[in-house]
Amino acid sequence: MLRTGRQPSSQSDAATNLPLDTILVGDCVAHLNGLPAQSVDLIFADPPYNLQLAQGLTRPDQSRVDAVDDDWDQFDSFAHYDSFTQNWLTAARRVLKPNGAIWVIGSYHNIFRVGAKLQDLGFWMLNDVIWRKANPMPNFRGTRFTNAHETLIWAARDQKSRVTFNYEALKLANEDTQMRSDWLFPICTGAERLKDEDDNKVHPTQKPEALLHRILTATTKPGDVVLDPFFGTGTTGAVARKMGRHFIGIEREESYISAALQRIADIRPHTAEVIEITKSKRAEPKVAFGSLVEQGLVAPGAVLTDARGRFEATVRIDGSLSSGEHTGSIHKVGALVQGASACNGWTFWHIKSRGKLRLIDELRSEVRAEMLKIPA
Repeated sequence: MLRTGRQPSSQSDAATNLPLDTILVGDCVAHLNGLPAQSVDLIFADPPYNLQLAQGLTRPDQSRVDAVDDDWDQFDSFAHYDSFTQNWLTAARRVLKPNGAIWVIGSYHNIFRVGAKLQDLGFWMLNDVIWRKANPMPNFRGTRFTNAHETLIWAARDQKSRVTFNYEALKLANEDTQMRSDWLFPICTGAERLKDEDDNKVHPTQKPEALLHRILTATTKPGDVVLDPFFGTGTTGAVARKMGRHFIGIEREESYISAALQRIADIRPHTAEVIEITKSKRAEPKVAFGSLVEQGLVAPGAVLTDARGRFEATVRIDGSLSSGEHTGSIHKVGALVQGASACNGWTFWHIKSRGKLRLIDELRSEVRAEMLKIPA
C-alpha cells in the first residue's frame, strides 16, 4: 500500500477503514474484495482494451507507432477477457454505495463486451458517451476509417439507484445549453503527457484531465470517494485531488505508480469555495406558492400576468389562482389559459413588484435563501 499524504478527513471516513487518497499496489480484484462493501460513491475504470495487435504498427515511412502492446493488454481469448471483466465488475459493484455509479471507457475492441457484462451483473445503463478526439491518430494503412472516438458507459449500481447528476452545473458550463452525450476533447499531449527519462510515454493510454474533470463535475459532489481500479499514471487521482474529492487507486505496474505519486504530490487542491457545484433546483428546499402568500410576499388579490401581459390570474387566499372560469394551482391555471398540456407556473407567472414585473420564481429564490441561512 502506498499513500500520497492526505489522511481521512472525518471520523466517518476512518470508521469505514477506507484507504483514502491512496494507491493500492497489486491485483485490482483482490484489493476491491478487501475494501468495505458499499463504501465508494463513484468508480471510473479504464480497463485493458484487449486490442489484439498481432503485429507492430508502422507509418508509411516504416517508423514504428507507439501503440498498446504491453503485457497487461494481452488475453488468450475472448473467453479469458470476459472472465476477467466479470470478475472485476462483480468486485466493483460490491464496493459501490446503493446510489453509486460507474464509468467505463473503452474502444470498439472491448466496450460492447464490457457493456453486456454490466447488464448481466445488474448495473443499470444511464448513458453511453462518445469521446470524440480532436486530434486522433490517423489510420496509417488506409484500410479502415480513422478511429476518432472512444465510448464511455455511465451506469448506476442498480435500477433503483438515485445517482448524482449535476445537471445545472453542466448546463451552465455549456453556455446554458443541455450537455450532450458527444464530447470533444484532444487526446493527452504536450506538457500533460507524462514522459520518462528517454522522452518516451510513461503510459500508452493516458487520458486527458479534461475528460475526468467533466465526469467528476457531472457525477460527484465535494468529498465523494472516487475509485479507479486501473489507476495507471493517476489521472483520476490528480483531477480528484484538484476538485476536492477523495480517490482510491489500484495499480500493479511500479513505473506507473511512481509517476502517479509524483504527479499527485505536486498538485495543490482548489479551495472549498471553488469546488462547490451549482445545485439543481430539485435539490433545493421545496417551497410551495402558498408559502409566498402566507409570508406576505404575494398578497391575496394580487394579479399575476405572463411576461407579455396576454393572460391574467388573481391570487386567492389559499395560494390557488383564478382566471375566468379556470381555477387551480399556478401550474394548472398557467396551462389552461394557454390551452397547453402543461406549464411551469414558476417561470410563467409574473407579479408587479417595486415598479417592475418580476417572476414569482425570484420570490421563491428569496424564501429559499432565507431557509438555507445558517443560524449564528
